[in-house]
Amino acid sequence: MQDALTIAGKSYQSRLLVGTGKYRDFQQTADALDASGCEIVTVAIRRVNLGQTAGEPNLLDFLPKNRYTLLPNTAGCYSADDAVRTLRLARELLGDHRLVKLEVLGDPNNLYPNMRETLKAAETLVKEGFDVMVYTSDDPIAARELEQIGCCAIMPLASLIGSGMGILNPWNLQLIIEQASVPVLVDAGVGTASDAAIGMELGCDGVLMNTAIAAAQDPVRMARAMKLAVEAGREAHLAGRMPRRFYSATPSSPLEGVISSRKG
Repeated sequence: MQDALTIAGKSYQSRLLVGTGKYRDFQQTADALDASGCEIVTVAIRRVNLGQTAGEPNLLDFLPKNRYTLLPNTAGCYSADDAVRTLRLARELLGDHRLVKLEVLGDPNNLYPNMRETLKAAETLVKEGFDVMVYTSDDPIAARELEQIGCCAIMPLASLIGSGMGILNPWNLQLIIEQASVPVLVDAGVGTASDAAIGMELGCDGVLMNTAIAAAQDPVRMARAMKLAVEAGREAHLAGRMPRRFYSATPSSPLEGVISSRKG
């Protein structure tokens, strides 16, 4: 598989990860996921029915098991204990499932991560054999600690969850990327296709999003745009951008052989 994204020993062709919340219905969710080309799909165990509520529509009926890797997450958890309990439930519902997304929030108004509780939960989950992809602040020190604990992917926020404000601190993001030996994926804050492309151009290994697609006027079309943006950003990163020349223009065409307007 050429230029694959490898997480916890499994390789993926798509570098776009998509959430399943806020869509009109499960059919629209399925249509958007299909258009996005994603292979990893996040599900909020506390908010989406995966079979824990009998008699209600089950998201899994709309997601072919042989196509998507499910990534249960702990959205809505505010303590390490709640997050660990939620992912133990996910493992039970999904049959000894190991790949999970850890997210422990610290404030209901800004949904910023609580890093002390995140670190505590990560330690427990890694010891219990989970492969932990972890949502974190864009703090390079916290990111390094999470990798040292054994998390299989670091997922710093671009900006606040659901804000659509894009990447506010590319410098911190690059510090995290430069020091990491596991995949780094932008998580939270992506608003439109150019945000996703910028994240990939910076060197991120992937982008995870939900609201940017689900809250678009045409979610399926936006999903397709995000797919192209992630691919374009990755290609641009691999190609290597030209150096920036501040306060100095350079002509695109060679100067030799230019026809002179001077007479005589």
